[in-house]
Amino acid sequence: MEGSIWEVLWYFVIGTSIVMYTILDGFDLGVGILHLFGKSDQDRRIFLNAIGPVWDGNEVWLVVIIGGLFAGFPGAYASLFSGFYSLFMIFIAVIILRAVAIEFRSKREGKAWRLFWDIVFSFASICFAFTLGLTFGNILQGIPLNSSFEYEGAFSHFFRPYPVLIGFTAIAILSMHGATFLFMKTEGELHKNLKRWVMPTIIVFAVLYILTTITTINYLPYMTQNLKEYPILFVFPAIALLAIASIPLFVKRDRDGYAFIASSLAITFLLVTAFSGIYPNLIRSSINPVENSVTLMNSSSSDFTLKILLTIAAIGVPLVLSYGIWVYHIFRGKVTLDHTSY
Repeated sequence: MEGSIWEVLWYFVIGTSIVMYTILDGFDLGVGILHLFGKSDQDRRIFLNAIGPVWDGNEVWLVVIIGGLFAGFPGAYASLFSGFYSLFMIFIAVIILRAVAIEFRSKREGKAWRLFWDIVFSFASICFAFTLGLTFGNILQGIPLNSSFEYEGAFSHFFRPYPVLIGFTAIAILSMHGATFLFMKTEGELHKNLKRWVMPTIIVFAVLYILTTITTINYLPYMTQNLKEYPILFVFPAIALLAIASIPLFVKRDRDGYAFIASSLAITFLLVTAFSGIYPNLIRSSINPVENSVTLMNSSSSDFTLKILLTIAAIGVPLVLSYGIWVYHIFRGKVTLDHTSY
């Protein structure tokens, strides 16, 4: 495979950050997607309090990703944030809506007031998940980048069939992930109800995943090129499939923690499979994939800069991990409501 050791290492750092963000912010997006399925106000309050102590901290990984791209691959950062400018404005809008909905919902007791913010929270979560998938699908399929690595398409170009399919698949997998998280964090009658939620989310995701896989193999053959050249990489999708298949088994046996771990592993290895397929491209050009694609080699900082950045990352990333572990340790266990709850 191509790229210097420093470029590959920094690619690994950013890839790891993307995985961490998808797992951690993914479950609270999934909770938001499922939020309106809560039967009562108390159920929905439990949903919010399950993610309440951690949802904003999960988004720290988004800062790490953006900062890593800016410092380590400034060429990719420039092409990404100029080409996907409209989609990123949607990201910002729905992030704000989600935060406002979480904080405002419990400020008044009125039923209509709370229902309004419930709808806003769920709608913003669905939009965010779909836009994440849409962005990722466009990166995989490629966008019209010219020889200056500038985007030449219209906003409507983002809504081609393949990226839209990835968008719906993202909603499905995050719904599954959110359901397993809620299953882990609840007890009593709500816990029993959530046990019945997990399997439908898995089935919907499995159908979309199979459709996505077939479409990718048939219409994006370059995504399997690295896997064919390095057969050892097939271990990644194999682990992902095993993880997905194990979730209903853990749920059936009430091993809720293991079900959530399996869901996290599924997300991890599905992303790793995608990264392995697109490597060494960061943003593929649909105009001229060979000359116009943004890659590790043509968008990275100098090796000296990457060495310095990796030193900083070696200090900063463990601090972010330590903070996250500490917060999750403090708020471990089942969710209970009191006068301080949302």
